Order: sequence, then C-alpha cells, then structure tokens
Amino acid sequence: MRKALLPGCLLLLWFGLALSAFALERQSGADYHARREALAEKAGGLIVYFAPLEPMDSVYEFRQENNFYYLSGVTIAGAALLVSPARAVQGDVPAHAYTEILFLPPRNLRLEKYTGPQLGADTPEVTRITGFDRVEEMSKLPEEVAKELAGGKPIVYTDVSSDGEPTTSTKALEFLRRTNAFLFFQDVKPMLSSLRTAKDAGEIALLRKAVDASVAAHFAAMKAVKPDVTEYEISGLMQYEWLRRGCERPAYAPIVGSGHNSTVLHYSENTNTMKAGDVVVIDAAGEYSMYAADITRTLPVSGHFTARQREIYDIVLGAQEAAMAAFQSGESMLTGSSDTSLDKVARDYIKTHGKDLHGQPLDQYFIHGLGHYIGLNVHDPGDYKVPLGPGMTFTIEPGIYIPEENIGVRIEDDYLVDGDGKLIKLSAALPSKAADVEKAMAGRP
Repeated sequence: MRKALLPGCLLLLWFGLALSAFALERQSGADYHARREALAEKAGGLIVYFAPLEPMDSVYEFRQENNFYYLSGVTIAGAALLVSPARAVQGDVPAHAYTEILFLPPRNLRLEKYTGPQLGADTPEVTRITGFDRVEEMSKLPEEVAKELAGGKPIVYTDVSSDGEPTTSTKALEFLRRTNAFLFFQDVKPMLSSLRTAKDAGEIALLRKAVDASVAAHFAAMKAVKPDVTEYEISGLMQYEWLRRGCERPAYAPIVGSGHNSTVLHYSENTNTMKAGDVVVIDAAGEYSMYAADITRTLPVSGHFTARQREIYDIVLGAQEAAMAAFQSGESMLTGSSDTSLDKVARDYIKTHGKDLHGQPLDQYFIHGLGHYIGLNVHDPGDYKVPLGPGMTFTIEPGIYIPEENIGVRIEDDYLVDGDGKLIKLSAALPSKAADVEKAMAGRP
C-alpha cells in the first residue's frame, strides 16, 4: 500500500507546485471562495470571467490577471470561472443553488515537456488543490453557461472595457451573441474594485511580507548610495535583496533618480552616475505572492543633506506627518479638497511652510496626489469616494520637485487601517527623519 500511495502523493505535490508559479504563498481556498460568494451576492446574476492567454512566443513569465487571481488564487493562463448566486423561486423560474465552476484548458502533453506539468480538470484531487466545488474542462463552458442563463435574465457580468474594445472575456463569450440576440454583457470590474478596497487578514499578511522585503532593500540602498555609483547599480542591488526574500518581481519599474532626475516624477532609466552634493529619490519595492509594496526614500548622495535640501526634506516629512495626525477612521478621505481630505492637509502644510527662490509658496511643486490604494496592483483599484476604514491599505507620499534647484524629495510609506480604526505604518522600520536617514547611511564602505 505504501508503495502504491507514494507516486500519487508525488503527483499531487507536483501539480500543486505547478498551480503556484514561484511557489506563491497562496491563501486558503476558503478565502477565495468567500470572495466569489460576496461577488455573486453583489452582482445578483451570472458571472463569467476569463484569465488571459499566454502568448505562444512569450519570453517573459506569465503573471495572472489581478481580478482573476483575487477570485481564484489560480495562476493558469486561459482558465475561466463561472459563479452564479443562489435564488429563491421567482414565478415560473425555479429555485437555484449557489454555483461555482473553474474551467481549465485541456492539457498539452507535448508543450508540458517545455513548461512542466499543467493542472487539468482530470488531475487527481483538483477540487482540493484549487478550492473550487467543481472543476471542468474548458469545452464544457458553453453548456454550463447556457444552463445558468435558461429562464433567467439575459445578462452576463464579465470583464467589459470602458472604450468598447473586446476583452479576453468578451472575445471568449462571443458565441453567446450568436445564440441569444437579447443577451448583453455588464462590467463586473466596479463590483470587484469595491470588494478589493478592504483587504482580508490573509491579504494583509502578504502585504506585510512585501513591505518587509522592500524595507530591507531600502536599507541596502542606504548603505550603497555614494558618489560615483550608478543609479542602475542601486536598482539592481534592491531587486536582489527583495528577490532573495521571496518576492517574485519588482512591484513596478524601480525609480532611482539623482540630481535633476530627482525632480522627474516617473524617471526610470536609472542610467546616470550619482554625484556628490546631489539627492537621489529611490522609489522601489517588491511584489510578494502577487501583492505589491510601494516605498520611497530620498537620500543625500554624499551622506549628509545640505541646509537647503534638509529644509525641503523636512517640509515633505512634515506634510506626511500632518496627514497621519489628521487621520480619523471612517471620516478621512485619501483624495479631494474637503476638510476631511488628507491630500488637502498635506498640501496646506506645504503651502504654508517654506518658499522657492522667488519667494513663492512650495505647493506648486507638489505635482501628484497624496496617495493611492495598494494590493494586488501597486495602484490598486478601489472606491476613493468612501472614507478610509478598517482593512484599507494605501500610501501617503507627499513630494516637492524643484527643477531650478535640482532638488526633488518624496517620502512614501505604506499604511493599514486596522480593525480598531488605528492607522498603522507598515513601513515604519525604515527611517524617515533626516537625521535617522543620515545615521543609516553612516556605515557605508
């Protein structure tokens, strides 16, 4: 018996590894199931959602689409899911039990010689591995969709683009148009954005790991920044540091901008050599099991800020601290111009502290928003019209960029509103006060 069981166990392990590229730390199946049920309740109708296909000539790793991963935890290209809510008897329409099905592409054994084993609908214990009640081969999707639509509203909630262009989902569902002229698609993404606004405990744990790995990378950068070091050396060092801590990739293109480049908001060429007397803005973070951190620090290349650099730095830090102090769970907004807006608090602080070389207020040099949600995407979708509350994760990142003086300063940290409504600075381990930054840089070789 032992000999007979061993190959099956190894096979299960092998497919489990294939399901999670880079050994992603996947949440429990119950977490993804709860999200599908919540979406079904919100939509009140049939949901069909497709994962994108992987290009045949792709030379880059496949990364699952965020919404599909949020609902499934499945990393397989070309998969699809169907979710249909429970309903009571409605006139002549019979009652309907909650339904969820994961559809997987047929396995290509020849291709698997190059890519490794693929999870299929016929894989042993595939429902346990994926956490779905039912797993079917993709060829059965039209039949199952037709069953779900029979006697119900001719609406399919799916991925619909705002400009009317076909999406992965609408292309795959085109067969429905040919069989039901009255059927129409409704965009499910706003509902998903609403659900993704607040993170569950598992998501927060993964975000913390992304932040911790990114903080370690910033500490490494503080030790390495000095005159005559290239920007790309720092970028490469940081990527090494978070990759060796379990991150799969950068959360976004790293920004290491020194001198005039510090004033360029999305500079990412990272090709210049750092010079004594300049500052360098380092906006870089890793992605851990699909969840993205987002951290920025501004460092003096020589190890110490000049008086003017320190003045600008302290104003930016003061704006961040003012926003933190003003935060009230259930009332504060991340954006907007109302008195409850943290963005307004930070801008008012910058406007009333310091001047440019012409005696003008500095708020004109704060050229972006104060922050954004973080999660599966570094700029995670979410409802910015609701107050910040428990489970929400976001950045606070004021900045001042003065090209005339070659001084750009941005300080960005990641935050969580905990269950009690308290604002938690997830990246608090990384120094942000000017003296502490200089101290952290003091041990450079």
